[in-house]
Amino acid sequence: MTSTLTWAQLRDLKCAELEGAADGWGRASNRADAGRDTIDKRLMNGLLGTQQGEAADAAVARLRQLSRNFQYVYTECGLLRAALNSLAHEMRAQQRALQGALADADALKFTVHPDGSVTYPEAGEGLIDGKPLPGGTASGRGLPGLLPPSGLVAPNPHAAKAQEIADRVEKAVRTAKEIDWRYTRILRELKAEEGLKVPDATWTDAATDAAAVRGAARGYLKDAIPHDASPAERKAWWAGLTQEQREEYLAVYPDQIGNLDGIPALVRDAANRDNLQLLIGKLGARDDERAETQLAGLREIERQLHDDRKPPMFLLGIGDEGNGRAIVSYGNPDAARNVSAYVPGLNTSLDEEFAKGDLKRARDTAIGTIDHDASSAAIVWLGYDAPQSPDGLRSLAVMGDDRAERGGLAFNGFMAGLVATNDNENPHLTAIGHSYGSRTVGAATQHGDGIPGVDDIVLVGSPGVGVNHAEDLGVGKNHVFVGAAENDVVTKLPSKQEAVVGTVGLIAGGPTVANVAGDLVDAGDDDLWFGKDPASREFGARRFPVGDGPRLVSGNGISIDAHSQYFDPQRDAVSAKSIALVAAGRSHKIKMEEYR
Repeated sequence: MTSTLTWAQLRDLKCAELEGAADGWGRASNRADAGRDTIDKRLMNGLLGTQQGEAADAAVARLRQLSRNFQYVYTECGLLRAALNSLAHEMRAQQRALQGALADADALKFTVHPDGSVTYPEAGEGLIDGKPLPGGTASGRGLPGLLPPSGLVAPNPHAAKAQEIADRVEKAVRTAKEIDWRYTRILRELKAEEGLKVPDATWTDAATDAAAVRGAARGYLKDAIPHDASPAERKAWWAGLTQEQREEYLAVYPDQIGNLDGIPALVRDAANRDNLQLLIGKLGARDDERAETQLAGLREIERQLHDDRKPPMFLLGIGDEGNGRAIVSYGNPDAARNVSAYVPGLNTSLDEEFAKGDLKRARDTAIGTIDHDASSAAIVWLGYDAPQSPDGLRSLAVMGDDRAERGGLAFNGFMAGLVATNDNENPHLTAIGHSYGSRTVGAATQHGDGIPGVDDIVLVGSPGVGVNHAEDLGVGKNHVFVGAAENDVVTKLPSKQEAVVGTVGLIAGGPTVANVAGDLVDAGDDDLWFGKDPASREFGARRFPVGDGPRLVSGNGISIDAHSQYFDPQRDAVSAKSIALVAAGRSHKIKMEEYR
Protein backbone atom coordinates (compact mmCIF):
# COMPACT_ATOMS: atom_id res chain seq x y z
CA MET A 1 0.00 0.00 0.00
CA THR A 2 1.10 3.56 -0.67
CA SER A 3 0.06 7.10 0.16
CA THR A 4 -2.22 6.96 -2.93
CA LEU A 5 -4.46 4.38 -1.29
CA THR A 6 -8.00 4.50 -2.67
CA TRP A 7 -11.21 3.34 -1.11
CA ALA A 8 -11.42 0.52 -3.65
CA GLN A 9 -7.98 -0.75 -2.58
CA LEU A 10 -9.00 -0.56 1.06
CA ARG A 11 -12.21 -2.42 0.28
CA ASP A 12 -10.38 -5.17 -1.58
CA LEU A 13 -7.51 -5.52 0.90
CA LYS A 14 -7.19 -9.16 1.98
CA CYS A 15 -6.46 -8.91 5.69
CA ALA A 16 -6.45 -12.70 5.87
CA GLU A 17 -3.24 -12.68 3.82
CA LEU A 18 -1.60 -10.40 6.39
CA GLU A 19 -2.71 -12.80 9.11
CA GLY A 20 -1.37 -15.73 7.08
CA ALA A 21 2.02 -14.03 6.88
CA ALA A 22 1.81 -13.41 10.63
CA ASP A 23 1.22 -17.14 11.18
CA GLY A 24 4.34 -17.90 9.17
CA TRP A 25 6.47 -15.60 11.31
CA GLY A 26 4.85 -17.17 14.36
CA ARG A 27 5.95 -20.63 13.26
CA ALA A 28 9.48 -19.33 12.73
CA SER A 29 9.43 -17.81 16.23
CA ASN A 30 8.27 -21.09 17.75
CA ARG A 31 10.98 -23.05 15.95
CA ALA A 32 13.62 -20.65 17.25
CA ASP A 33 12.23 -21.04 20.77
CA ALA A 34 12.34 -24.82 20.45
CA GLY A 35 15.94 -24.58 19.24
CA ARG A 36 16.90 -22.44 22.21
CA ASP A 37 15.16 -24.85 24.56
CA THR A 38 17.04 -27.81 23.08
CA ILE A 39 20.36 -26.05 23.52
CA ASP A 40 19.69 -24.89 27.09
CA LYS A 41 18.07 -28.03 28.49
CA ARG A 42 19.67 -30.84 26.53
CA LEU A 43 22.92 -29.93 24.82
CA MET A 44 24.23 -27.46 27.40
CA ASN A 45 23.28 -29.48 30.46
CA GLY A 46 24.60 -32.67 28.91
CA LEU A 47 27.91 -31.04 28.09
CA LEU A 48 28.30 -29.40 31.48
CA GLY A 49 27.44 -32.63 33.25
CA THR A 50 29.90 -34.86 31.38
CA GLN A 51 32.79 -32.77 30.04
CA GLN A 52 35.50 -30.57 31.53
CA GLY A 53 38.49 -28.69 30.20
CA GLU A 54 39.23 -25.90 27.74
CA ALA A 55 37.52 -27.61 24.81
CA ALA A 56 34.36 -28.12 26.85
CA ASP A 57 34.42 -24.50 28.03
CA ALA A 58 34.80 -23.29 24.46
CA ALA A 59 31.93 -25.50 23.33
CA VAL A 60 29.72 -24.19 26.13
CA ALA A 61 30.52 -20.60 25.14
CA ARG A 62 29.57 -21.34 21.52
CA LEU A 63 26.34 -23.01 22.61
CA ARG A 64 25.43 -20.02 24.78
CA GLN A 65 26.01 -17.70 21.85
CA LEU A 66 23.84 -19.91 19.67
CA SER A 67 21.16 -19.89 22.35
CA ARG A 68 21.21 -16.09 22.42
CA ASN A 69 20.93 -16.04 18.64
CA PHE A 70 17.89 -18.30 18.74
CA GLN A 71 16.38 -16.11 21.43
CA TYR A 72 16.87 -13.06 19.24
CA VAL A 73 15.19 -14.82 16.30
CA TYR A 74 12.35 -15.85 18.61
CA THR A 75 11.90 -12.26 19.80
CA GLU A 76 12.06 -10.54 16.41
CA CYS A 77 9.87 -13.09 14.62
CA GLY A 78 7.36 -12.83 17.44
CA LEU A 79 7.32 -9.05 17.05
CA LEU A 80 6.79 -9.40 13.30
CA ARG A 81 3.90 -11.74 13.89
CA ALA A 82 2.24 -9.37 16.34
CA ALA A 83 2.86 -6.34 14.12
CA LEU A 84 1.24 -8.00 11.10
CA ASN A 85 -1.74 -9.22 13.12
CA SER A 86 -2.16 -5.79 14.65
CA LEU A 87 -1.96 -4.22 11.18
CA ALA A 88 -4.66 -6.58 9.94
CA HIS A 89 -6.77 -5.83 13.01
CA GLU A 90 -6.61 -2.07 12.48
CA MET A 91 -7.12 -2.26 8.73
CA ARG A 92 -10.12 -4.53 9.14
CA ALA A 93 -11.71 -1.91 11.40
CA GLN A 94 -11.36 0.69 8.62
CA GLN A 95 -12.73 -1.78 6.10
CA ARG A 96 -15.82 -2.20 8.25
CA ALA A 97 -16.27 1.57 8.46
CA LEU A 98 -15.88 1.87 4.68
CA GLN A 99 -18.22 -1.02 3.96
CA GLY A 100 -20.86 0.56 6.17
CA ALA A 101 -20.65 3.82 4.20
CA LEU A 102 -20.77 1.99 0.85
CA ALA A 103 -23.79 -0.05 1.97
CA ASP A 104 -25.63 3.12 2.95
CA ALA A 105 -24.80 4.69 -0.43
CA ASP A 106 -26.05 1.63 -2.29
CA ALA A 107 -29.30 1.58 -0.35
CA LEU A 108 -29.95 5.21 -1.29
CA LYS A 109 -28.94 4.67 -4.95
CA PHE A 110 -25.97 7.02 -4.54
CA THR A 111 -22.84 6.62 -6.62
CA VAL A 112 -19.45 6.55 -4.91
CA HIS A 113 -16.74 7.58 -7.38
CA PRO A 114 -13.12 6.40 -7.38
CA ASP A 115 -11.99 9.64 -5.74
CA GLY A 116 -14.46 9.12 -2.86
CA SER A 117 -16.95 11.75 -3.94
CA VAL A 118 -20.64 10.78 -3.73
CA THR A 119 -23.26 11.68 -6.33
CA TYR A 120 -26.88 11.80 -5.27
CA PRO A 121 -30.02 12.01 -7.49
CA GLU A 122 -32.66 14.68 -7.75
CA ALA A 123 -35.28 14.63 -5.01
CA GLY A 124 -37.83 16.76 -3.20
CA GLU A 125 -39.57 19.67 -4.88
CA GLY A 126 -38.86 23.30 -5.44
CA LEU A 127 -40.64 25.90 -3.40
CA ILE A 128 -41.67 27.86 -6.52
CA ASP A 129 -42.21 25.44 -9.41
CA GLY A 130 -42.66 22.20 -7.43
CA LYS A 131 -40.20 20.36 -9.71
CA PRO A 132 -37.69 17.84 -8.27
CA LEU A 133 -34.53 19.50 -6.98
CA PRO A 134 -31.39 18.65 -8.97
CA GLY A 135 -28.91 16.12 -7.68
CA GLY A 136 -25.25 16.84 -7.03
CA THR A 137 -21.92 15.53 -5.79
CA ALA A 138 -20.47 15.72 -2.26
CA SER A 139 -16.74 15.37 -1.51
CA GLY A 140 -15.14 14.29 1.74
CA ARG A 141 -13.89 17.26 3.71
CA GLY A 142 -11.52 15.50 6.10
CA LEU A 143 -13.80 16.53 8.97
CA PRO A 144 -16.19 13.58 9.22
CA GLY A 145 -19.62 14.36 10.59
CA LEU A 146 -19.20 18.14 10.31
CA LEU A 147 -22.09 19.63 8.29
CA PRO A 148 -22.66 23.26 7.25
CA PRO A 149 -24.89 25.45 9.41
CA SER A 150 -28.58 24.61 8.81
CA GLY A 151 -29.20 27.82 6.91
CA LEU A 152 -26.65 26.82 4.24
CA VAL A 153 -27.71 23.21 3.72
CA ALA A 154 -28.76 22.49 0.12
CA PRO A 155 -32.52 21.97 -0.16
CA ASN A 156 -32.14 18.53 -1.81
CA PRO A 157 -32.87 16.09 1.04
CA HIS A 158 -30.14 13.76 -0.24
CA ALA A 159 -27.37 16.35 0.06
CA ALA A 160 -26.70 16.05 3.78
CA LYS A 161 -26.65 12.23 3.71
CA ALA A 162 -24.35 12.19 0.68
CA GLN A 163 -21.99 14.56 2.45
CA GLU A 164 -21.99 12.35 5.53
CA ILE A 165 -21.21 9.24 3.45
CA ALA A 166 -18.42 11.04 1.59
CA ASP A 167 -16.91 12.12 4.89
CA ARG A 168 -17.05 8.57 6.24
CA VAL A 169 -15.33 7.21 3.12
CA GLU A 170 -12.67 9.91 3.35
CA LYS A 171 -12.07 9.26 7.04
CA ALA A 172 -11.69 5.47 6.53
CA VAL A 173 -9.17 5.97 3.72
CA ARG A 174 -7.26 8.68 5.57
CA THR A 175 -7.02 6.57 8.73
CA ALA A 176 -5.94 3.54 6.70
CA LYS A 177 -3.15 5.62 5.13
CA GLU A 178 -1.97 6.65 8.59
CA ILE A 179 -2.01 3.02 9.75
CA ASP A 180 -0.11 1.95 6.64
CA TRP A 181 2.53 4.64 7.18
CA ARG A 182 2.94 3.76 10.88
CA TYR A 183 3.36 0.03 10.33
CA THR A 184 5.61 0.50 7.32
CA ARG A 185 8.11 2.32 9.55
CA ILE A 186 7.89 -0.39 12.21
CA LEU A 187 8.27 -3.32 9.82
CA ARG A 188 11.26 -1.72 8.09
CA GLU A 189 13.06 -1.58 11.42
CA LEU A 190 12.41 -5.23 12.23
CA LYS A 191 15.53 -6.56 10.60
CA ALA A 192 18.79 -7.97 11.90
CA GLU A 193 22.33 -6.96 11.15
CA GLU A 194 24.35 -9.22 8.90
CA GLY A 195 26.44 -11.91 10.51
CA LEU A 196 25.97 -14.92 12.76
CA LYS A 197 26.42 -13.17 16.09
CA VAL A 198 23.90 -11.16 18.06
CA PRO A 199 25.91 -8.57 20.00
CA ASP A 200 24.57 -6.31 22.74
CA ALA A 201 24.00 -3.52 20.23
CA THR A 202 21.56 -5.75 18.39
CA TRP A 203 19.63 -6.35 21.61
CA THR A 204 19.51 -2.60 22.06
CA ASP A 205 17.82 -2.39 18.66
CA ALA A 206 15.50 -5.24 19.67
CA ALA A 207 14.44 -3.27 22.76
CA THR A 208 13.59 -0.33 20.49
CA ASP A 209 11.70 -2.65 18.14
CA ALA A 210 9.70 -4.10 21.02
CA ALA A 211 8.77 -0.63 22.27
CA ALA A 212 7.57 0.35 18.78
CA VAL A 213 5.41 -2.76 18.36
CA ARG A 214 3.97 -2.33 21.86
CA GLY A 215 2.90 1.17 20.98
CA ALA A 216 1.35 0.06 17.71
CA ALA A 217 -0.41 -2.98 19.15
CA ARG A 218 -1.89 -1.12 22.10
CA GLY A 219 -5.45 -1.44 20.87
CA TYR A 220 -4.91 -4.96 19.60
CA LEU A 221 -3.44 -6.58 22.72
CA LYS A 222 -2.57 -4.37 25.67
CA ASP A 223 -6.02 -3.21 26.60
CA ALA A 224 -7.04 -6.81 27.25
CA ILE A 225 -4.35 -7.53 29.87
CA PRO A 226 -6.27 -7.69 33.18
CA HIS A 227 -4.03 -5.45 35.30
CA ASP A 228 -6.84 -4.54 37.70
CA ALA A 229 -8.08 -8.11 38.19
CA SER A 230 -7.27 -10.44 41.07
CA PRO A 231 -4.49 -13.03 40.62
CA ALA A 232 -7.10 -15.79 40.39
CA GLU A 233 -8.91 -13.88 37.63
CA ARG A 234 -5.64 -13.32 35.78
CA LYS A 235 -4.92 -17.04 35.92
CA ALA A 236 -8.37 -17.73 34.45
CA TRP A 237 -7.80 -15.09 31.75
CA TRP A 238 -4.53 -16.70 30.70
CA ALA A 239 -6.06 -20.18 30.70
CA GLY A 240 -8.85 -18.92 28.44
CA LEU A 241 -6.53 -17.60 25.72
CA THR A 242 -5.69 -19.56 22.61
CA GLN A 243 -2.12 -20.72 22.16
CA GLU A 244 -1.67 -18.13 19.41
CA GLN A 245 -2.86 -15.33 21.69
CA ARG A 246 -0.50 -16.43 24.44
CA GLU A 247 2.43 -16.45 22.06
CA GLU A 248 1.62 -12.93 20.90
CA TYR A 249 1.38 -11.57 24.44
CA LEU A 250 4.71 -13.19 25.29
CA ALA A 251 6.33 -11.71 22.20
CA VAL A 252 5.00 -8.16 22.57
CA TYR A 253 4.57 -7.75 26.33
CA PRO A 254 7.06 -10.05 28.09
CA ASP A 255 7.60 -7.32 30.69
CA GLN A 256 3.92 -7.23 31.65
CA ILE A 257 3.12 -10.94 31.43
CA GLY A 258 6.33 -11.85 33.26
CA ASN A 259 5.51 -9.56 36.18
CA LEU A 260 1.77 -10.26 36.39
CA ASP A 261 0.81 -12.05 39.62
CA GLY A 262 -1.47 -14.98 38.85
CA ILE A 263 0.30 -16.03 35.65
CA PRO A 264 1.84 -19.54 35.96
CA ALA A 265 5.51 -19.69 36.95
CA LEU A 266 6.65 -21.43 33.76
CA VAL A 267 5.06 -18.68 31.68
CA ARG A 268 6.50 -15.89 33.83
CA ASP A 269 9.93 -17.47 33.61
CA ALA A 270 9.79 -17.66 29.81
CA ALA A 271 8.56 -14.07 29.53
CA ASN A 272 11.15 -12.70 31.93
CA ARG A 273 14.05 -14.48 30.28
CA ASP A 274 13.09 -12.71 27.07
CA ASN A 275 12.54 -9.41 28.87
CA LEU A 276 15.91 -9.82 30.58
CA GLN A 277 17.63 -9.60 27.20
CA LEU A 278 15.54 -6.59 26.21
CA LEU A 279 16.44 -4.85 29.48
CA ILE A 280 20.12 -5.59 28.93
CA GLY A 281 19.82 -4.02 25.49
CA LYS A 282 17.89 -1.04 26.83
CA LEU A 283 20.28 -0.30 29.71
CA GLY A 284 23.30 -0.96 27.52
CA ALA A 285 22.31 2.03 25.40
CA ARG A 286 22.44 4.35 28.40
CA ASP A 287 25.50 5.92 29.97
CA ASP A 288 24.68 6.62 33.59
CA GLU A 289 25.63 5.10 36.93
CA ARG A 290 22.19 3.66 37.68
CA ALA A 291 22.04 1.87 34.34
CA GLU A 292 25.54 0.44 34.82
CA THR A 293 24.67 -0.78 38.31
CA GLN A 294 21.49 -2.51 37.19
CA LEU A 295 23.17 -3.88 34.08
CA ALA A 296 25.77 -5.62 36.26
CA GLY A 297 22.98 -7.23 38.27
CA LEU A 298 21.12 -8.34 35.15
CA ARG A 299 24.23 -9.87 33.63
CA GLU A 300 24.95 -11.84 36.79
CA ILE A 301 21.37 -13.14 36.86
CA GLU A 302 21.70 -14.07 33.18
CA ARG A 303 24.92 -15.94 33.92
CA GLN A 304 23.30 -17.93 36.71
CA LEU A 305 20.28 -18.79 34.59
CA HIS A 306 22.61 -20.70 32.28
CA ASP A 307 24.33 -22.61 35.09
CA ASP A 308 23.46 -26.29 35.36
CA ARG A 309 22.88 -26.09 39.10
CA LYS A 310 20.10 -27.56 41.18
CA PRO A 311 17.50 -26.65 42.12
CA PRO A 312 16.58 -24.98 38.81
CA MET A 313 16.05 -21.22 38.66
CA PHE A 314 12.77 -19.58 37.68
CA LEU A 315 12.77 -15.87 36.89
CA LEU A 316 9.40 -14.68 38.21
CA GLY A 317 9.98 -10.97 37.90
CA ILE A 318 12.48 -8.50 36.43
CA GLY A 319 12.40 -4.76 35.82
CA ASP A 320 14.40 -1.55 35.95
CA GLU A 321 11.87 0.70 37.69
CA GLY A 322 13.03 2.41 40.88
CA ASN A 323 16.01 0.63 42.38
CA GLY A 324 15.23 -2.37 40.17
CA ARG A 325 13.02 -5.43 40.51
CA ALA A 326 13.97 -9.10 40.56
CA ILE A 327 12.08 -12.15 41.80
CA VAL A 328 13.90 -15.47 41.55
CA SER A 329 12.70 -18.88 42.65
CA TYR A 330 14.85 -21.95 43.18
CA GLY A 331 12.46 -24.75 42.36
CA ASN A 332 9.09 -24.45 40.65
CA PRO A 333 6.77 -22.63 43.09
CA ASP A 334 3.67 -23.91 41.29
CA ALA A 335 4.63 -27.56 41.73
CA ALA A 336 6.19 -27.40 45.23
CA ARG A 337 4.20 -28.17 48.39
CA ASN A 338 6.48 -25.91 50.44
CA VAL A 339 7.22 -22.42 49.14
CA SER A 340 9.10 -19.72 51.02
CA ALA A 341 9.49 -16.11 49.93
CA TYR A 342 12.32 -14.02 51.37
CA VAL A 343 12.07 -10.21 51.46
CA PRO A 344 15.45 -8.45 51.71
CA GLY A 345 15.95 -5.10 53.41
CA LEU A 346 18.22 -2.08 53.72
CA ASN A 347 20.52 -1.31 50.78
CA THR A 348 19.07 -4.04 48.57
CA SER A 349 18.74 -3.08 44.91
CA LEU A 350 19.14 -4.69 41.53
CA ASP A 351 22.92 -4.82 41.40
CA GLU A 352 25.68 -7.39 41.28
CA GLU A 353 25.76 -7.76 45.06
CA PHE A 354 22.06 -8.65 45.10
CA ALA A 355 22.49 -11.09 42.20
CA LYS A 356 25.27 -12.87 44.06
CA GLY A 357 24.40 -12.49 47.74
CA ASP A 358 20.61 -12.40 47.99
CA LEU A 359 20.12 -15.03 45.32
CA LYS A 360 22.52 -17.26 47.25
CA ARG A 361 20.43 -16.83 50.39
CA ALA A 362 17.34 -18.06 48.55
CA ARG A 363 19.27 -20.92 46.98
CA ASP A 364 20.75 -21.97 50.35
CA THR A 365 17.23 -21.94 51.82
CA ALA A 366 15.93 -24.02 48.93
CA ILE A 367 18.69 -26.60 49.30
CA GLY A 368 18.17 -26.77 53.06
CA THR A 369 14.40 -27.10 52.70
CA ILE A 370 14.69 -29.79 50.03
CA ASP A 371 16.79 -31.84 52.48
CA HIS A 372 13.62 -32.15 54.58
CA ASP A 373 11.04 -32.27 51.77
CA ALA A 374 11.94 -32.65 48.10
CA SER A 375 8.77 -30.80 47.07
CA SER A 376 10.07 -27.36 48.05
CA ALA A 377 10.98 -24.04 46.46
CA ALA A 378 12.52 -20.85 47.86
CA ILE A 379 12.13 -17.35 46.46
CA VAL A 380 13.93 -14.05 46.87
CA TRP A 381 11.45 -11.22 46.33
CA LEU A 382 12.81 -7.79 45.40
CA GLY A 383 9.47 -6.35 44.39
CA TYR A 384 9.79 -3.00 46.12
CA ASP A 385 12.23 -0.14 46.67
CA ALA A 386 14.13 -1.03 49.81
CA PRO A 387 15.71 1.97 51.59
CA GLN A 388 19.25 2.82 50.53
CA SER A 389 21.93 4.26 52.82
CA PRO A 390 23.79 6.46 52.29
CA ASP A 391 21.32 8.02 49.88
CA GLY A 392 21.32 11.71 50.73
CA LEU A 393 18.11 12.83 52.39
CA ARG A 394 16.41 9.72 51.03
CA SER A 395 18.48 7.60 53.43
CA LEU A 396 15.92 8.70 56.04
CA ALA A 397 13.55 6.24 54.34
CA VAL A 398 15.03 3.43 56.43
CA MET A 399 13.73 5.24 59.50
CA GLY A 400 10.18 5.43 58.14
CA ASP A 401 7.36 3.07 57.27
CA ASP A 402 6.37 4.30 53.82
CA ARG A 403 8.46 1.92 51.73
CA ALA A 404 7.48 -0.99 53.94
CA GLU A 405 3.79 -0.16 53.55
CA ARG A 406 4.01 0.05 49.76
CA GLY A 407 6.21 -3.02 49.63
CA GLY A 408 3.78 -4.93 51.85
CA LEU A 409 0.92 -4.33 49.42
CA ALA A 410 3.02 -5.52 46.48
CA PHE A 411 4.20 -8.57 48.44
CA ASN A 412 0.61 -9.53 49.21
CA GLY A 413 -0.23 -9.38 45.52
CA PHE A 414 2.69 -11.65 44.73
CA MET A 415 1.76 -14.17 47.42
CA ALA A 416 -1.86 -14.17 46.21
CA GLY A 417 -0.45 -15.07 42.81
CA LEU A 418 1.42 -18.04 44.30
CA VAL A 419 -1.78 -19.25 45.95
CA ALA A 420 -3.65 -18.96 42.65
CA THR A 421 -1.10 -20.87 40.57
CA ASN A 422 0.12 -23.55 43.00
CA ASP A 423 -0.98 -27.03 41.92
CA ASN A 424 -1.22 -28.47 45.44
CA GLU A 425 -4.49 -28.58 47.33
CA ASN A 426 -3.04 -27.06 50.50
CA PRO A 427 0.49 -25.74 49.98
CA HIS A 428 2.62 -24.62 52.92
CA LEU A 429 3.80 -21.02 52.43
CA THR A 430 6.37 -19.16 54.51
CA ALA A 431 7.16 -15.45 54.48
CA ILE A 432 10.71 -14.56 55.50
CA GLY A 433 11.73 -10.97 56.29
CA HIS A 434 15.32 -9.89 56.85
CA SER A 435 16.30 -6.49 58.28
CA TYR A 436 13.96 -3.81 56.88
CA GLY A 437 12.38 -6.63 54.92
CA SER A 438 10.91 -7.87 58.21
CA ARG A 439 9.20 -4.51 58.60
CA THR A 440 7.83 -4.97 55.05
CA VAL A 441 6.51 -8.43 55.93
CA GLY A 442 4.97 -6.92 59.08
CA ALA A 443 3.25 -4.26 56.98
CA ALA A 444 1.92 -6.92 54.62
CA THR A 445 0.20 -8.71 57.50
CA GLN A 446 -1.79 -5.58 58.34
CA HIS A 447 -3.44 -5.19 54.94
CA GLY A 448 -6.73 -6.93 54.26
CA ASP A 449 -6.79 -10.41 55.75
CA GLY A 450 -3.02 -10.62 56.01
CA ILE A 451 -0.51 -12.24 53.69
CA PRO A 452 -2.47 -14.59 51.38
CA GLY A 453 -1.86 -18.27 52.02
CA VAL A 454 1.00 -17.80 54.48
CA ASP A 455 1.21 -20.36 57.29
CA ASP A 456 4.49 -19.35 58.94
CA ILE A 457 6.51 -16.14 59.25
CA VAL A 458 10.26 -15.94 59.87
CA LEU A 459 11.90 -12.70 61.02
CA VAL A 460 15.69 -12.39 61.12
CA GLY A 461 17.89 -9.38 61.87
CA SER A 462 14.72 -7.42 62.59
CA PRO A 463 14.53 -3.81 63.86
CA GLY A 464 10.83 -4.43 64.62
CA VAL A 465 7.87 -5.23 62.43
CA GLY A 466 5.37 -2.47 63.16
CA VAL A 467 3.29 -4.43 65.68
CA ASN A 468 4.05 -5.24 69.30
CA HIS A 469 2.87 -8.84 69.53
CA ALA A 470 3.42 -11.92 67.40
CA GLU A 471 -0.28 -12.74 67.49
CA ASP A 472 -0.94 -9.49 65.58
CA LEU A 473 0.74 -10.94 62.46
CA GLY A 474 -2.27 -13.06 61.61
CA VAL A 475 -0.79 -16.57 61.62
CA GLY A 476 -0.87 -17.31 65.36
CA LYS A 477 2.03 -16.54 67.65
CA ASN A 478 3.26 -20.14 67.52
CA HIS A 479 3.82 -19.74 63.79
CA VAL A 480 6.04 -16.65 64.08
CA PHE A 481 9.75 -17.48 64.32
CA VAL A 482 12.55 -15.08 65.14
CA GLY A 483 16.32 -15.25 64.75
CA ALA A 484 18.38 -12.49 66.41
CA ALA A 485 22.16 -12.75 66.66
CA GLU A 486 23.74 -11.45 69.85
CA ASN A 487 26.10 -9.17 67.92
CA ASP A 488 23.60 -7.98 65.32
CA VAL A 489 23.30 -4.26 66.06
CA VAL A 490 20.19 -3.89 63.88
CA THR A 491 18.24 -6.07 66.34
CA LYS A 492 19.20 -3.67 69.15
CA LEU A 493 18.30 -0.31 67.65
CA PRO A 494 16.69 2.02 70.21
CA SER A 495 13.03 2.91 69.93
CA LYS A 496 12.11 6.24 68.36
CA GLN A 497 11.09 7.64 71.75
CA GLU A 498 14.24 6.35 73.38
CA ALA A 499 16.39 7.89 70.66
CA VAL A 500 14.74 11.30 71.05
CA VAL A 501 14.78 11.30 74.86
CA GLY A 502 18.31 9.93 74.96
CA THR A 503 19.55 12.64 72.60
CA VAL A 504 17.95 15.36 74.72
CA GLY A 505 19.44 13.82 77.85
CA LEU A 506 22.87 13.64 76.27
CA ILE A 507 22.73 17.31 75.38
CA ALA A 508 21.34 18.30 78.78
CA GLY A 509 23.44 16.25 81.14
CA GLY A 510 25.79 13.88 79.35
CA PRO A 511 25.87 10.05 78.98
CA THR A 512 24.58 9.28 82.48
CA VAL A 513 21.47 11.42 82.09
CA ALA A 514 20.96 10.00 78.59
CA ASN A 515 21.04 6.41 79.90
CA VAL A 516 18.62 7.19 82.72
CA ALA A 517 16.24 8.93 80.33
CA GLY A 518 16.40 6.02 77.93
CA ASP A 519 15.61 3.52 80.70
CA LEU A 520 12.58 5.53 81.72
CA VAL A 521 10.93 5.35 78.27
CA ASP A 522 11.92 1.70 77.71
CA ALA A 523 11.76 0.14 81.15
CA GLY A 524 11.62 -3.40 79.78
CA ASP A 525 14.52 -2.81 77.38
CA ASP A 526 12.48 -4.50 74.65
CA ASP A 527 11.52 -1.63 72.37
CA LEU A 528 13.11 -1.25 68.93
CA TRP A 529 12.72 1.36 66.21
CA PHE A 530 9.64 -0.30 64.67
CA GLY A 531 8.02 -1.67 67.82
CA LYS A 532 8.72 -4.41 70.32
CA ASP A 533 11.82 -6.51 69.86
CA PRO A 534 10.60 -9.64 68.01
CA ALA A 535 13.06 -11.70 70.13
CA SER A 536 11.56 -10.45 73.42
CA ARG A 537 9.17 -12.23 75.74
CA GLU A 538 6.70 -9.37 75.40
CA PHE A 539 6.48 -9.90 71.63
CA GLY A 540 5.77 -13.60 72.14
CA ALA A 541 7.21 -15.25 69.00
CA ARG A 542 9.26 -18.45 68.98
CA ARG A 543 12.96 -17.65 69.01
CA PHE A 544 15.23 -20.16 67.29
CA PRO A 545 18.97 -20.42 68.01
CA VAL A 546 21.49 -18.56 65.83
CA GLY A 547 25.19 -17.92 66.10
CA ASP A 548 26.39 -14.79 67.91
CA GLY A 549 28.18 -13.50 64.83
CA PRO A 550 31.29 -11.31 64.80
CA ARG A 551 31.43 -8.43 67.24
CA LEU A 552 30.78 -4.95 65.92
CA VAL A 553 34.25 -3.85 67.03
CA SER A 554 37.17 -6.24 67.31
CA GLY A 555 40.85 -6.42 66.60
CA ASN A 556 39.93 -6.81 62.93
CA GLY A 557 38.07 -3.50 62.87
CA ILE A 558 34.35 -2.81 62.53
CA SER A 559 32.07 -5.53 61.20
CA ILE A 560 28.31 -5.82 60.75
CA ASP A 561 28.56 -9.38 59.41
CA ALA A 562 26.42 -10.62 62.30
CA HIS A 563 23.49 -9.01 60.48
CA SER A 564 24.02 -10.89 57.23
CA GLN A 565 24.85 -14.51 58.02
CA TYR A 566 21.48 -15.95 59.08
CA PHE A 567 20.94 -17.85 55.81
CA ASP A 568 24.51 -19.06 55.31
CA PRO A 569 24.99 -22.79 56.12
CA GLN A 570 28.76 -22.28 56.39
CA ARG A 571 28.77 -19.20 58.63
CA ASP A 572 25.68 -20.02 60.70
CA ALA A 573 24.58 -23.58 60.13
CA VAL A 574 22.18 -23.57 63.10
CA SER A 575 20.28 -20.53 61.84
CA ALA A 576 20.18 -21.72 58.22
CA LYS A 577 18.87 -25.13 59.31
CA SER A 578 16.19 -23.55 61.50
CA ILE A 579 14.95 -21.39 58.61
CA ALA A 580 14.88 -24.46 56.35
CA LEU A 581 12.91 -26.48 58.92
CA VAL A 582 10.28 -23.78 59.23
CA ALA A 583 10.06 -23.46 55.43
CA ALA A 584 9.62 -27.24 55.16
CA GLY A 585 6.80 -27.25 57.71
CA ARG A 586 8.91 -29.06 60.28
CA SER A 587 9.35 -26.38 62.92
CA HIS A 588 8.57 -28.94 65.63
CA LYS A 589 12.10 -30.25 65.15
CA ILE A 590 13.69 -26.94 66.22
CA LYS A 591 14.90 -26.61 69.80
CA MET A 592 13.82 -23.09 70.66
CA GLU A 593 15.95 -20.54 72.48
CA GLU A 594 15.12 -18.33 75.45
CA TYR A 595 13.85 -14.79 74.91
CA ARG A 596 16.28 -11.99 75.46
